[in-house]
Amino acid sequence: MADLSGYVRPVNVDREKLILEHVPLLRHIVGRMALDLPASVDREDLAGYGMLGLIAAADSFDVERGLKFSTYAFPKIRGAILDELRRQDFLPRGRREKVREVERAVARISQKNGVPPSTEDLAKELEVSVEEIEEVLLSAKTAGRTTIEDSEGEGLANMLTDPRCDSPHDSAEFQESKERLERAIHNLSDQDKLVVTLYYAEDLMLREIAEVIGVTESRVSQIHTRALYRLNRELGGSA
Repeated sequence: MADLSGYVRPVNVDREKLILEHVPLLRHIVGRMALDLPASVDREDLAGYGMLGLIAAADSFDVERGLKFSTYAFPKIRGAILDELRRQDFLPRGRREKVREVERAVARISQKNGVPPSTEDLAKELEVSVEEIEEVLLSAKTAGRTTIEDSEGEGLANMLTDPRCDSPHDSAEFQESKERLERAIHNLSDQDKLVVTLYYAEDLMLREIAEVIGVTESRVSQIHTRALYRLNRELGGSA
């Protein structure tokens, strides 16, 4: 029998190459997601969560499907980070209760009217200012789905997710989603439209957008969250 004690299993060069070449994509995703999270969340931790998604993408990638690897890997990296964040909870108890109150109002009004409520509707229902509603929405987005323990709150979570379609760019579903999204963006206020355009079309970070429009980064984050809510409401409340 041959001596295999010094045998080293060959490395899958293509797999390793895919992973190494797309670390910049991972870092880009982490950089964008980190801006919407508390300062206590370490970016290297996010990168570690995302690396699991990148590795999973490399392991399951099928070149015969005709997709670019970056297109295939993007939702897997982002999904791996979100999965881990959902297992954590960044909200203090008082703020969590306000998020749940808004969640219940969204569910209640949606059931009554058949469509998700506007921020103005929520403010009227809860007898608070629109600004307070927007602050709670930002808290809910920051925490992701970590505050949701029942189906009642899923409507609000869906209203605060990225409305872009994860389907392949050449698919009919992607094209239809893109057209609907473009119409929804057109109906936003000028301020919301500007932030969404700079964030998605120009690929700017929130801090860069803040410099462009002359407001604080936290205000840009709030505007971005408000725009996501309005876009998803326009699109039917689903991401």
